Amino acid sequence: MNLKSWVCAGVLAVGCLVGARVMVAQGVGPKVFLVDPGKLAAAKAHPDAELVKMAKAGAERAMRQAPVSVTMSKQAPGSEDKHDYVSLARYFWPNPATADHLPYVRHDGQSNLEIHEYKDHEYLDEVAGGSRALALGWYLTGDERYAGHAAVLLRTFFLTPETAMNPNLEHAQFIPGVNTGRGTGVLDARGLALVVDAVGMLAGSKSWTAADQAGMVTWMSAYYQWLTTSEHGKAEAAAANNHGSWYAAQAASIAMFLGKTEDARKMAERVREERIPAQIDAKGDQRLELARTNSFSYSAFNVEALTELAAIVSSTGVDLYKPAKAGDAGILVALNALMPYDSGHAWPHQQITKGLEKGICAPLARASARTGEAKYVDAERRFDCGTDAFKMME
Repeated sequence: MNLKSWVCAGVLAVGCLVGARVMVAQGVGPKVFLVDPGKLAAAKAHPDAELVKMAKAGAERAMRQAPVSVTMSKQAPGSEDKHDYVSLARYFWPNPATADHLPYVRHDGQSNLEIHEYKDHEYLDEVAGGSRALALGWYLTGDERYAGHAAVLLRTFFLTPETAMNPNLEHAQFIPGVNTGRGTGVLDARGLALVVDAVGMLAGSKSWTAADQAGMVTWMSAYYQWLTTSEHGKAEAAAANNHGSWYAAQAASIAMFLGKTEDARKMAERVREERIPAQIDAKGDQRLELARTNSFSYSAFNVEALTELAAIVSSTGVDLYKPAKAGDAGILVALNALMPYDSGHAWPHQQITKGLEKGICAPLARASARTGEAKYVDAERRFDCGTDAFKMME
């Protein structure tokens, strides 16, 4: 029996209709936001063989990850500090009309392979995913090797003075010949929500010290200040498309980590009352994402951001799945509009990159957990989504 079935069979003292998240309000479960803390606590108290096997497999893979740092990567024009995070704008290419190929020009949906010369985005994603997998492995098994390696990854990237990333994204997604960074680059750090959950699960490990915890609070506090007050941060917060949705998810996760629950609640209310109605029409179409050359991918990407935010803020009392006004479309309407178009059914809009249908999988897993409706489970099968330890605890 998997964990979802086990929880709903009544093993938990808290019933399914109330939801295991109630447990965290009572101080039960780690300080995590992307998955259900009550289910995590229950999984630790009553181990499920399938879940533990998956968690250990993920942790063992992450054990092979070497520590990485922004100081190992290439610097950008305008950056004079090796601790700066740097990334190149993905869809911008050398200008064929000029001798020096500047300024770079945009080709939406076509990734310039030069992005791989600047590895900070890759490094951040590695640390975020690896540390969370290791933290879960430790949390469920008590194997201190996992916590120890997670601590090494996190310290190297965020805390050790010689290797730590500066807590800003001033040079993210720069465009050669145009700028040295831009608000759009804030999207690169959406993986920080995984880091928040990793740190939450590491609490109590002897490998994750009080100094480590204090260091992460200091780093996240400085980054949150930059994110919410800088020119780049404000620009991304105001973005009407998926960028603004991902900003809200990232900022809310860090706000929750820092105990700024009211900040997170207000962000979620604005998304519910303003962003979702502006983004999603009555049919579930997302006009700003349909304008992209990979419109299925970006439509799914925006729904992923909204469902992630819904999970992060669920304990604040804001239900992002419930439309602000009766009769309005919402997150599930947008997801339902995408569900017919698996690999065997052509998307009726532009999608120049094929084979990216699995971008819908994360929102499907959350919708399945949220509603219990069979159509989402069936869609997960049709899209060949598979499962992992984290999906089992949505």
